Amino acid sequence: MFRKLGCSVIVLGIVLPLWSADRPGTISGYVRNAEGVPQMGAIVELLSSSARALTVFTDEKGFYSASGLLPGTYNIKYSAAFFLPSFRDGVDLRAGSRLLVNVTLSTLFDAVKMVPMRGPQEDDDWKWVLRSAANRPILRIVDDNSPGSTPGREGGGSDHDLKASVSLVAGSASEGFGSSSDVNTGFSLERSIFSSDTIGLRGNIGYGSASPASVLRASYSHKMNDGSEPQLALTMRSLPAPFTMPNGSLQALSLTTSDRVALGDLIEMQFGSELQTVQFLGRVTAFRPFGSADVHLSSNTVVEYRYATSEPNDLLERGFESAPADLSESQPRMTMVGYSPALEHAHHHELSLSHRMGKTDVQVAAYYDRVVDPALTGVGEFGTDGGMVLPDIYSGTFSFQGSDLKTEGVRVVVQRKLNDQITATMDLEYGGVLDLENPGTSLANAQQWIGTRDRQSIAGKVGGVVPKTKTHWVASYRWIDGQALTPVDMFNASAGRADPYFNIFLRQPIPGILPGHVEALIDLRNLLAEGYVPVLGQDGHTVYLVQSARAVRGGLNFTF
Repeated sequence: MFRKLGCSVIVLGIVLPLWSADRPGTISGYVRNAEGVPQMGAIVELLSSSARALTVFTDEKGFYSASGLLPGTYNIKYSAAFFLPSFRDGVDLRAGSRLLVNVTLSTLFDAVKMVPMRGPQEDDDWKWVLRSAANRPILRIVDDNSPGSTPGREGGGSDHDLKASVSLVAGSASEGFGSSSDVNTGFSLERSIFSSDTIGLRGNIGYGSASPASVLRASYSHKMNDGSEPQLALTMRSLPAPFTMPNGSLQALSLTTSDRVALGDLIEMQFGSELQTVQFLGRVTAFRPFGSADVHLSSNTVVEYRYATSEPNDLLERGFESAPADLSESQPRMTMVGYSPALEHAHHHELSLSHRMGKTDVQVAAYYDRVVDPALTGVGEFGTDGGMVLPDIYSGTFSFQGSDLKTEGVRVVVQRKLNDQITATMDLEYGGVLDLENPGTSLANAQQWIGTRDRQSIAGKVGGVVPKTKTHWVASYRWIDGQALTPVDMFNASAGRADPYFNIFLRQPIPGILPGHVEALIDLRNLLAEGYVPVLGQDGHTVYLVQSARAVRGGLNFTF
C-alpha cells in the first residue's frame, strides 16, 4: 500500500506542474483619453508567439477583458478613432493569473512629450482605472501582482513628463449666417511631479471687436496611497463689457474639487462640487455639487445613478483642448433681467442600465430635470434691449432668460462597431423642452409665452478614421418632432450625445510642415441653420432664439 501511495505522489508531482503550466489566464484593463474619459469601442489586439492573435473591444466604461489566454509574453496594441495607437510590449502572463493593464490614449495634441531619458520600467502598482465622466479625475486601486508601467503613471515614463500644445482657431461668429469672424488662441500644459502629482494649466484668448476675452484654468491632482485621487482646479474667466457702462465686464471665478472611491469590485463612486462667483453689475454666487455611483452587476452590465448640476462639455472630445471663452459653450450660464444678473441653477437625476453584447452596446436611462432661470441662446443684432439680454461679443450670441423647466424623460442609446474604422450610434429620447408658443412676439413678452412641451428626438452619429490619410471624422444629425428652444435631455452624457441638427467635425494630421505635430481642425455646427425661432427686439429688428447657432470654425493645433 505504501508503494502505491508513493507512486501516486510521484505521479501527482509530475502532473500538477504540467496542468498548472497550461492553465489559461486573463488580461484586462481600462482605456481612457488624457482627460480621463473612458473610450468605448477601442480595439485591443493581443499578440503572442505561442498563440494566435486575439482582438477584443472596450465597453462603455472603457473596460476590456481577454480570457482563456495561454501563459507567455504578450504584446498589446490599443487603437481608437481620433487617437494615436498605443503599445504595451513584453507583458508576462503566468499560468492562471489575472493581469490588469491600463492605457491612456493620446491625440496628436499630447503625443510629443519633452522628457528625460527613460530608465527601466518598474512594476505597475495599479489594479484598474475606473470610469471617468467628462473631465473628472480617475481612481486606481493597488494590486501587488500587476506588471506594467511605473507606479502612479500609466504607460511608464519619467516622473517629470511634460505635455504642451497650442491651437489657433478662426471662423464665423454664431450670428447664424457667418456675418463676422472670431479668432482665438488656446494653450495647454501638463506636468507630472513626484510620480503621484500632476499640475496643469490651460488657457484660451478670444479676439472679437472688443478687448480680448480670456479663460485660464489651473489644476492639481494627487494620487493617495489608498487609491483615491483628489483633484483641485481653479478657473478664471474675463469677458469684455458688451456695452458701455461702469463695471460692465464679466469676471468669473470657480473652484472645483472632486474625488473617486471604489468599494471592492462592485461599486464605483465619484463626487465633487464647484463653487462659482461672478462679478457683473453686482456679485452672484452658486454652489454646484455633482456625483455618480456605478454598480457592476457583471463584466458586461452596469447600473448607474448620476446627479449633475451643469451640462456636459464635449469640446475636449472635439480636439479643442482649452476651455472656450464664450458663455454659450461654458460655465457660468448666466442671464440678465432688468440689468440684474442671474445664474442658471440645474438639477439632473438619472438612472441608467448599460449592457454590452459583442460589438454592440445598449443603454436605457430615465431622468428627471429641473432648471431654474435657464439661459437660452439667441442670435442677431439690435440697438437696445432694456437690460433683458446678455450679449456675448466673443461668440456673436446672447443669453436670454427662459421660464423654469421641469420634466421627466427616457433615453435609449445603441452603439455598434461596424468595422475597425467606423462606429455608429443611434440615440432616441423623449422628454420636455422649452418652447415659444407664440413665435414672432416681442422679446419683452417672450418669457410669458415660453413653456414646457413634450418632444421626441432621434440622433444618428457616425465616426471613424480614413486609413490612408488618417483623417478622423464625425458626422451627426439630431431631429426633433417640433419647435424647441432647448434640446431634449440636455444633460445627456452618454455615447449618444450629439449637437442639435446637422454637424460635421474633421481632424486631419498634416505631416512634415513644421517641427512637432500639426493637425487641422474643421468644426461645422447646425450647418443648415435649423431651429431658428424669430422674436422682435425693442428696436423692431428680428432676432432668433436657437438650440444651436450655426457656426463654421477651423484652425491648426500644434504639439511640441
